[in-house]
Amino acid sequence: MAIKLNNETYKLTEGGNLGKISLTIGIVGLALSLLGYFMDSKQFFHSYLTAFMFWTSIGLGGLFFVMIHHLTSATWSIVLRRLFENIMCALPVMAVLALPIIAGIGDLYHWSHHDAVASDHLLQDKAPYLNTTFFIIRMVGYFLIWFVLARLLYKTSLEQDTGSNKAHIAKMRKISAPGIILFAFTLTFASFDWLMSLDAHWYSTIFGAYVFAGGVVSMFSFTVLFVMYFKRNGILGKEVTVEHYHDLGKLIFTFVVFWGYMAFSQYFLIWYGNIPEETVWFLHRWQGSWKIFTLLIVFGHFGVPFFGLFPQDAKKNKIVLTTMALWVLLMHWVDLYWLVMPSLYHEGAHLSWMDLTTMLGVGGVYVWVFWRKVISQPLLPVNDPRLRNSMNFVNH
Repeated sequence: MAIKLNNETYKLTEGGNLGKISLTIGIVGLALSLLGYFMDSKQFFHSYLTAFMFWTSIGLGGLFFVMIHHLTSATWSIVLRRLFENIMCALPVMAVLALPIIAGIGDLYHWSHHDAVASDHLLQDKAPYLNTTFFIIRMVGYFLIWFVLARLLYKTSLEQDTGSNKAHIAKMRKISAPGIILFAFTLTFASFDWLMSLDAHWYSTIFGAYVFAGGVVSMFSFTVLFVMYFKRNGILGKEVTVEHYHDLGKLIFTFVVFWGYMAFSQYFLIWYGNIPEETVWFLHRWQGSWKIFTLLIVFGHFGVPFFGLFPQDAKKNKIVLTTMALWVLLMHWVDLYWLVMPSLYHEGAHLSWMDLTTMLGVGGVYVWVFWRKVISQPLLPVNDPRLRNSMNFVNH
């Protein structure tokens, strides 16, 4: 069933089958993943963590950009703001989907074993921070902060739909100002907790920025795919123009460069320092078939989208932009796989069918929640006073 839009209210009158299909895929994927848990629990939890971080990072990218949008009073992105809001509003379901991570702490994190801590002075020093109770408390805190920020921003945005005034714009800006600071701290520490502590002997102060960059560029790629999905169904064809495609392409390009800068800086400083407890993390990722993944990340995550989106015309071409968006999302998964799996397979990569089922399971549920938000409210912030300017926006 095709989706249909009321051109006066900008609300979908028919939502199509995307939500049902996504939920079905999610349920089947999670069910198969649960079967995999009984076959190989360690593989399940590592595959699940990769999928969990992939979809959570996209939701966090949406929250980040909504706050940046309000803080900068951007005009061009108003026509896309509700889409970004829907992306961030799918975050609460990730709090529920985080339960398997808590259940798998023992399989995922070496520092959670008392005997390991007792025989390791470094883990003993880190025990006040790296312990199961505090880990769970922090996880709850992260999601609570993200939920409150997303809820306040979304609630105010919907209030603006019923009658716009300057107070709504000011309120969203006031929420975003402290919110962006809280976001920076929570994302950084969540990255430390969920990914970096997989190898508790290794540390990088730039790691949070690295994970942040990958999530934001993937969020923009996710946005591009749904903009093009609407376009193919004749939705928002006049409101979202080639100028908006151009800006989305520029943002993907920008954050690909930023991600590359973070990745190179992290590697270069550790290589230059040549301290064994730091370099061992990269040495593990240069052993066996991990070398292929490392090179794929260098040339695939950075090189391909950099040169693919470098020309101005490429950012305006729907086929090129869609292809690059799909490619960036694939590389984001490869990057997260490269971060997670060497803690399980030291000698080389070992792809599992659970890598696919966990991605489909978590992703299906995430997209279902996202789509429910899409069809429940107008696709545009209909009473934003600058909406018309956003529709007519032209890059200079």
